[in-house]
Amino acid sequence: MSCTHPALAACRFAGLDLRNRYALAPMTRVSATGDGRATEEMAAYYAGFAEGGFGLLITEGTYTDRAFAQGYLDQPGIADEAQAAAWRPVVDRAHAAGARVVLQLMHAGAVSQGNRFRDRAAGPSAVQPLGEQLAKYRGSGPWPVPMELTRRQIAEAVAGFAASAVRAREAGFDGVEVHGANGYLLDQFLTPYTNLRTDEYGGGLPGRLRLVREVTAEVRAAAGPGFTVGVRLSQGKINDPAWRWPGGESEAEAVFTAVAEAGADYLHLAGGGRDWFPEGRTLPAIARAATGLPVIANGGLHREAVARRVLEEGHADLLAVGTGALADPDLPLRVTAGDALTPFDAGMLEPLATLGNARTYVSGNASAHAPA
Repeated sequence: MSCTHPALAACRFAGLDLRNRYALAPMTRVSATGDGRATEEMAAYYAGFAEGGFGLLITEGTYTDRAFAQGYLDQPGIADEAQAAAWRPVVDRAHAAGARVVLQLMHAGAVSQGNRFRDRAAGPSAVQPLGEQLAKYRGSGPWPVPMELTRRQIAEAVAGFAASAVRAREAGFDGVEVHGANGYLLDQFLTPYTNLRTDEYGGGLPGRLRLVREVTAEVRAAAGPGFTVGVRLSQGKINDPAWRWPGGESEAEAVFTAVAEAGADYLHLAGGGRDWFPEGRTLPAIARAATGLPVIANGGLHREAVARRVLEEGHADLLAVGTGALADPDLPLRVTAGDALTPFDAGMLEPLATLGNARTYVSGNASAHAPA
């Protein structure tokens, strides 16, 4: 690797001036206080990546309301002013080190396994999620059957996203990213087997897309001009990684177009993995062509050859790095100097010394390949 790597070029991305094309991927960390406030340890954690040269930091998924949004115990929130204020040191330290920082807004929906406000999860339909709860987030056994959200509760969830975006702007963030991926609430509405509704939020693809459209539009309107709004999407899920959109490329184009028309400034496609270049187009390439929006790609992009090809062939505009960033928080500086990268070890997902007993985990990534 060398200083000529295309990822090192400064750029303007979705209204943000970035010193390079490396983004820190959102990674679930479950290291906030019990009442959802970001900590000094978290500020140091994010500052490490900013000081290591990353141009953009995308935070872990942050819950948006006190009803059904929280997914894990010790997950950070931005559902009230106290939680928002606790994020300010994180933002200030990232900015001081030269990075831009975007807050990811998340509603867990049916796959919540640690909500201090509720003892039961809620989703689009009363359908038991596939698989079992995630032990790494202190869950065990099969997922319970969720409540079916009423229209009023859906409206409250939308309002929670919008109000959280306003709080994020007031806390100093450069933008927000709506989490519509990995099997969480917005993805549950999009997925036919978890959304059995017969009202305007179910049925065919237009109905199943309604919620992510509404959330994106309301977040865009509430946040106001000059504030970046992105949307993260995926095919696979934390409990069903092999899932692919049944409509293939045409469905992918419809999903991306709907989000773009709702007001997104960028799209973030989760995770290419090992086989980044299948036959046919990649999802990031489809998204760029269908919408004209800038795109973040994710999955295995710490690898030099893959990262170079993704940028040079126009698959995406930014590279979101997860496990590679955990191995090397200074990855952009190492690439600049031509230094070797540290091989990833699963032990890096265990508790970090700098975070005491807090745990850092990589959030579920799904394929960024074109759908079958």
